[in-house]
Amino acid sequence: MPEYHQVKGNTPSLAFFKNPELAAQATLDAQRVLNVDAAIMFADLLPILEPMGLELDYLPGQGPVFANPIRSEKDVLALRVAPATEATPYIADTVQNIVSGLPHDIALIGFAGAPYTLASYAIEGKGSRNYVFVKKMMYEAPDLWHSLLDKLVDQVVSYLVLQVHSGVDAMQVFDTWAGSLSPHDFAIYVQPHLKKLVTNLKAATDVPIIYFGTGNYHLLPQVTELGFDVLAFDWRTPLKQTWDALGLKSVQGNLDPIVLCADQSTVRAQSDLLLKSVAGRDGHIFNLGHGIIPETPVDNVKCLVDYVHETSQALRA
Repeated sequence: MPEYHQVKGNTPSLAFFKNPELAAQATLDAQRVLNVDAAIMFADLLPILEPMGLELDYLPGQGPVFANPIRSEKDVLALRVAPATEATPYIADTVQNIVSGLPHDIALIGFAGAPYTLASYAIEGKGSRNYVFVKKMMYEAPDLWHSLLDKLVDQVVSYLVLQVHSGVDAMQVFDTWAGSLSPHDFAIYVQPHLKKLVTNLKAATDVPIIYFGTGNYHLLPQVTELGFDVLAFDWRTPLKQTWDALGLKSVQGNLDPIVLCADQSTVRAQSDLLLKSVAGRDGHIFNLGHGIIPETPVDNVKCLVDYVHETSQALRA
């Protein structure tokens, strides 16, 4: 959006995410321009790792890169876990700035990365296709792996609790790389840590927790056991069939975001298929099945939002 580029200007990405005024303005502009029913805090998954001791940068053409990836017991032992009020105090200011600027009927969603996805970035040092270093640690040094994820869970819980105390109405846990795991490996190396995450969050807060993973259709029966309030599906998951099969109360998703790069008649037609598949059923939160890519025309997003509003009202009439 032009508004986003105007706010960001030449500010480096990491500095932008950590600037409460700029991050709040980007959030408020997106909600206002697109007319969505809820705002999601403008932030990124990875800055939470910086105060733990990792050197993070966002490089043009590469994305996030860590100069000192975690590869050894010494690296894991050196990771610092601190209250979010000390580690990431800017996030409280960001949330409070957004809440003060949002219309009263618009909810604010906070978020964080899931332990496995954070660990994957921290170990690989950047994006990966094969997760070689991640899986080597899992298989060769399981005690070290579990120690790392224990630290990440504690930091994520503190980070999300601070967001809730600062004013978010719901929180979403993003497990972008969970689909790289088999059901067996998910059960052994990740599921116990997600269970601890949910248990500790529910003990400290009373807002809904949404879980979103990509490429993880094969893991959803296991995820269902963890106690999340809402499961968000990527675009590859058959929404109605999965909703029925798993007996879920609420689901989120799951239009293919690339649909938004087509013409507006296609945007409406594909949205119509999804909406009519659930026929106004209570508990469905319409959303994309992944993030919007930079090439997406803003007018197509507006078209989608308007069409979903109109069609949802008609289906419920």
